[in-house]
Amino acid sequence: MAKEKEASNFLWEKKVGKETYEKKKTMKLSIKEGMAASVTSGAGEAYISPFALAIGANNAQIGLLSSIPSILSPLSQIAGSRMMEKHSRRRIIFTSVLLHALMWLPIIVLGLLFFGKFSLFSLPAALVAFYSLYAIFGAIAGPAWFSLMGDLVPEKIRGVYFSRRNRICGAVALAATVLSAFLLDFFKTRGYILIGFSVLFLIACIFRIVSAFTFRRHYYPRLELNNGYYFSLWQFVKNAPYNNFGRFAIYVALMNFAAAVAGPFFAVYMLKDLNFSYATFMAVNISTSVVTLIVLPVLGKFSDKYGNRELLRSGSILIPLIPLFWMISGSPVYLILVPQVLGGLGWAAFNFSASNFIYDSVSAQRRGICVAYFNVIVGAGLFLGATLGGFLAHYLNITFMNKLLFLFLISGILRFGACLTLPMVKEVREIKKPRSHYLLYFKEFRMVREDLYSIFHSIFRLSRKPIKKAPE
Repeated sequence: MAKEKEASNFLWEKKVGKETYEKKKTMKLSIKEGMAASVTSGAGEAYISPFALAIGANNAQIGLLSSIPSILSPLSQIAGSRMMEKHSRRRIIFTSVLLHALMWLPIIVLGLLFFGKFSLFSLPAALVAFYSLYAIFGAIAGPAWFSLMGDLVPEKIRGVYFSRRNRICGAVALAATVLSAFLLDFFKTRGYILIGFSVLFLIACIFRIVSAFTFRRHYYPRLELNNGYYFSLWQFVKNAPYNNFGRFAIYVALMNFAAAVAGPFFAVYMLKDLNFSYATFMAVNISTSVVTLIVLPVLGKFSDKYGNRELLRSGSILIPLIPLFWMISGSPVYLILVPQVLGGLGWAAFNFSASNFIYDSVSAQRRGICVAYFNVIVGAGLFLGATLGGFLAHYLNITFMNKLLFLFLISGILRFGACLTLPMVKEVREIKKPRSHYLLYFKEFRMVREDLYSIFHSIFRLSRKPIKKAPE
């Protein structure tokens, strides 16, 4: 509990200097901003694939809805990282996040056009285009935000802070996802499902606008970029096999390629093949988020104490099993208790450690450009995987098994193959080597009840705690 107490003391201690005060205030504001953004994720992004199905998208278009934003998003991050040379991080983040929010409006119009039986052009194709723009505007803010948070959060409490932030934001996203599913089922039973999607996406738009204006209250330390900080994407790719960070990027890209082969089609499988209601669909999806919320306190402490590479390995052991267990049964109870629990454990450890590994590996000046190039490599994997999955789902003609289950089998095999490259990645921090990190996990899980209580306590404290004026 020492790390948790240290992080809490840093956030709420009163007698500090002006700059430290501004950093603490922004760290608290960042949690509030993340809560607003999580409503957008839970009410909007979580239901984009069901919306695509509702306006007539086929399997190939579902694949494109995932693959095209996956490649355009990281390419846009390169532009976002170069913008920091000429524009402030405040301006980049606020402008791009505001545009990100407003892109929900044309998506809403597409649903209303389909509801009105307007068919002058392909509405699913238009959805792919607008959702790609949505991803682009969101991605432009990424390097500036990543750079900012690296400057604000002290390294010694980074794992605990982001664990806490992710838990709070995850709880909000979970609530938004649950309420959205019931709202959709309410409209569906009355024959107005597209009106239901429009209401959800309007809520997503409003909360993302709130998120954008929260960024205007952040503190932005001065960023110095020396002339030698920049290197090209080609230089990064060419040298990737010969340095630890490059090998790490390759590994994460391979795992995401393997996952993306099946990733877009779990929703299709549940809604079309298993005929789940939106409430059942929601229950299966949020089970992963519930598990993630439970394990995040353990992950943050483990990361700070034993390093991110070990945590990455733990998640990688579970990820290949997820699509294989989806093949065994279509029962909602089974899906919630077995593959989704594994998914919550595996992907929580994988994503949390991958994000923190970047902070540990890259200098402050190159943080923005490196995260952009990292996401280009990972985005290329997502693009190729989702494109391959969409092509197979649309054109594959097999009779010996359900073709989506066959995609899950391929994805599982590819994930096992990706794991073979993990030994190339080395830890970059001086860390304590665990005798048995599984025993450590068991010990930490005994404190889960206290950590879950702290989520709601933190939300209440953030909503009630006034932000005082900075000391002179």
